[in-house]
Amino acid sequence: MPGLDSLRAIAVVWTMLFHSFLVGGLGEDWRWAQRYGWMGVDLFFVLSGFLIGAQVLAPLVRGERFSFGDFYLRRAFRILPAFWAVLALYLLWPDFAEAPGMEPWWKFALFFVNVSIDYDRNAAFSHAWSLCVEEHFYLLFPMLALGFARLRSRAALVAFCVALVVGGIALRTAIWLHFDALAPDRNWFVENIYYPTWNRLDGLLAGVSLAVVKTYRPALWARLGARANVAFMIGLAGMALSFWLFRERAGLLGNSIGWPVLSASLAALVFAGAQTKGWIGHRAVPGAAWVAAISYSLYLIHKPIYGLVEIHLGEALDGRGFVAFATYGAASLFAAAVLHYAVERPGLRLRDALSRVRVARADDHPSRAT
Repeated sequence: MPGLDSLRAIAVVWTMLFHSFLVGGLGEDWRWAQRYGWMGVDLFFVLSGFLIGAQVLAPLVRGERFSFGDFYLRRAFRILPAFWAVLALYLLWPDFAEAPGMEPWWKFALFFVNVSIDYDRNAAFSHAWSLCVEEHFYLLFPMLALGFARLRSRAALVAFCVALVVGGIALRTAIWLHFDALAPDRNWFVENIYYPTWNRLDGLLAGVSLAVVKTYRPALWARLGARANVAFMIGLAGMALSFWLFRERAGLLGNSIGWPVLSASLAALVFAGAQTKGWIGHRAVPGAAWVAAISYSLYLIHKPIYGLVEIHLGEALDGRGFVAFATYGAASLFAAAVLHYAVERPGLRLRDALSRVRVARADDHPSRAT
């Protein structure tokens, strides 16, 4: 799907633009491009909800047995090799860290750091928070999907989704009002609203909703697909509204109703990107597929690479805007390519080999299949 490749590439580059604040930013001329770059992570969440949701739901809609073992095996080998490699670099190479302090390794290894972090003191590798959200999603979603598939109640599913959205708005509002009144001497917005999994379910839910329509209502998906450009325009309009709602990133308006609005807008763009006849999905953007392929490694490694480049070239690049970002970006792309081809790809090949062994054993012993 070239449209989804383009969106994934936009997501990671937009996130990198946002994180340029670590090295002094891009200057006033480019501040507009980096200001909302944190939304790139939310685009990743919608894409993940859609793609993983479709992967889990496809066998269920066909009435087949869902293999938890195969699913978790595939997810583990997709995520863990590159993640552990980068975590090892953080632990063994002090200059690799983009910030002076870092949470204990076990919080990263257990994907716990997003709900227990002292951000002001231990910001190094803090971008792993989004991986924690993804891992929690991988852990819980298959069980929820299987439960609702067996329940076969559309009303129960709709009620559950509405409860997640409304409950998220209420929870974030209560947390914001509580800490705004207390005004504690720490970054409570990041630690208590932005990072915790229970506050960041809107994007994943929006993506899963797309997957539900695609797998359970393919005729409706096809009819709506003929209006991919309309969905694209709705998504852009929703993004403009989201920019307005989040004009104060840590404000109450964005962190109450802003998340579902942003997630629905991104879902409209993902829907448009998943079609082959619309503007965004009709043809591939040169280079987008490659950036999309290395996007996970690029997300993992770009912040520490920023730090390393700043150590060696920071003075020469200071205040040079686009030239500075191009230099930081090129170094990050190179490091991400090394990580992708040296660690991530071998992990995927090992995963595929183990999957073939599991399938062969299941064929030999059908009663052992899970």
